[in-house]
Amino acid sequence: MTGAIGPGHQPDAKLGVDSPYAWARLVAALLLSTIGGVGMWSVVVALPPVQAEFAAARSDASLPYTLTMIGYGLGGMLMGRLSDRFGILLPVIAGTVALAAGYACAGLSAHLWQFTLAQGLLIGVGSSATFAPLLADTSMWFARRRGIAVAIFASGNYLAGTVWPPLVQHYIDSAGWRATYFGIALFCMATVLPLAAAVLRRRSPRDAPVVSRPAASGLGAAPASPLSVGLSPGALQGLLIVAGLSCCIAMSMPQVHIVAYCGDLGYGAARGAQMLSLMLGFGIVSRLASGWIVDRIGGVRTLLLGSGLQMLALALFLGFDGLVSLYVISALFGLFQGGIVPSYAIIVREYFPAREAGARVGAVFMATLFGMALGGWMSGVIFDLSGSYDAAFVNGLLWNLVNVAIAAWLLRQGRPRLVPAA
Repeated sequence: MTGAIGPGHQPDAKLGVDSPYAWARLVAALLLSTIGGVGMWSVVVALPPVQAEFAAARSDASLPYTLTMIGYGLGGMLMGRLSDRFGILLPVIAGTVALAAGYACAGLSAHLWQFTLAQGLLIGVGSSATFAPLLADTSMWFARRRGIAVAIFASGNYLAGTVWPPLVQHYIDSAGWRATYFGIALFCMATVLPLAAAVLRRRSPRDAPVVSRPAASGLGAAPASPLSVGLSPGALQGLLIVAGLSCCIAMSMPQVHIVAYCGDLGYGAARGAQMLSLMLGFGIVSRLASGWIVDRIGGVRTLLLGSGLQMLALALFLGFDGLVSLYVISALFGLFQGGIVPSYAIIVREYFPAREAGARVGAVFMATLFGMALGGWMSGVIFDLSGSYDAAFVNGLLWNLVNVAIAAWLLRQGRPRLVPAA
């Protein structure tokens, strides 16, 4: 098959795996992810004005975000299956149309439940097409530098989180959240559709294996065939789903509520939007660094490292709430946790066949987004019950501990057999 890599074979110099075309396609995919990622972040910034307009409780106003993440997760799995069968272009086009329709419907909503449905059923599902399916597609085009390529693409999600919140906040302040939503709908249609049609027509190579790479401390190389931890594929998939759910319940607390948290502390929503942008900007640095790391130590070790550092940052939020402190901790949180979610894509490629990548990556990412959705809602409920976010941070720490335990178990059980380095 075109683009295959195996012992003694070189990648296609023009269009195959690890080729210049693969890197050019990665750049285009990164841009698509950055634009389409608006679906995840606009609702966070819009939470305060939407809550005020509909006179809703904090927990009720958090439901649009929750349903957006659920739609994003389910949509990622659905779009991943479509990508496995028909190629990546179809789900990206369908997702973009749904995304634009969702912003238009949300801008026209007269009740909170209408806004919530538009966020979940259209914006969440539509936006999902530009992340998990494209991430799996990107992994097919690289073998020797798969980790860094996946990390570069995954940075688009955080690049979106860096670029969009200040822009959305600016236009909400100047034109209102409804006009801002209409503008986003038009922008997505005008940019994503032509770019996707231009660069995503070529089908991905399905036969690129996980090639040998040096392991940590010179211990050898990871085997080219999928690894095993003594579990059935279904059981291992289930364990990864629990891991993804738990880490993102923890991750959601600062990301979803930092704008509202700053408002409650008297610093204003604009400060919170800046902190969210800072958090996600440092997340880009983290994701790129994690790509370099994962190519050397593997997906599970990278997951364990990121999850442990995320716990540390969550603990810092409990101890400090000054303005300068929150800026610093937001930066640290982004720097520590940015590599967690992309590591799951590498773990899937290490433990499962390439032909299953789209569906399995989509399923794990669905769990991470369910975690974001559940964690965002839980934090709102905890705030309504307790009157502060301290208990919500503790809740996040406990869920984070579950993720650390799973990653540690996988590392203990799934150490590959040592083979000579290539």
